[in-house]
Amino acid sequence: MIRIVLADDHAIVREGLKRIVGDVPDFSVVGEAADGNGVLQAVRGPEFDVLVLDLSMPGRSGMELIKLVKAERPKLRILVLSMHQETQYAVRAIKSGASGYLTKESAPAQLEQAIRKIAGGGAYISAEVAEQLALGAMPGAAAAAPHEALSDREFQVFRLLVDGVAPGEIAAQLHLSVKTVSTHKANLMQKLGVQNTTELVRYALKHGLADAP
Repeated sequence: MIRIVLADDHAIVREGLKRIVGDVPDFSVVGEAADGNGVLQAVRGPEFDVLVLDLSMPGRSGMELIKLVKAERPKLRILVLSMHQETQYAVRAIKSGASGYLTKESAPAQLEQAIRKIAGGGAYISAEVAEQLALGAMPGAAAAAPHEALSDREFQVFRLLVDGVAPGEIAAQLHLSVKTVSTHKANLMQKLGVQNTTELVRYALKHGLADAP
């Protein structure tokens, strides 16, 4: 039996995932979490095999949460289930300690396949993500794009800014002060060599980190 904990801040999403997982005879949902703190509580509770984790939740979230979970329980397998299709998100998630990455638009059969594969010790990633990870590990690899030098938090703020979210709302979503968000914004804009939000959006579009309007 593969024991699974589902972590997503939307109850309707968790319910849908439970129905999909519940149709698989050897899968068992043994816990749920609606925010980052709930995930850490689950990790500190009874043993389970796979954490299906949404990257964007209240409280601790994203790559930071993956690292915290792995620090608490290094052998736990994590499948990230995200709304973001960009390869950069998946690469960062795998580097942080996740064993697989799946978008929420994926078919139910893929979810079953992904859980089964990572529970068995494998990885579940797209060919594009595998290529990016391999290229980055090669001797003499090409120079990384500027956005790859962003910290996980800076990248998170960057994507929210590109999506048109105001600094005050970003601060609320990430549970940071507006001053801290402004500092991250200034740092990431310097690293990317852009002067304003318009140039930031252009950069994101050029590197495939945002959908064209």
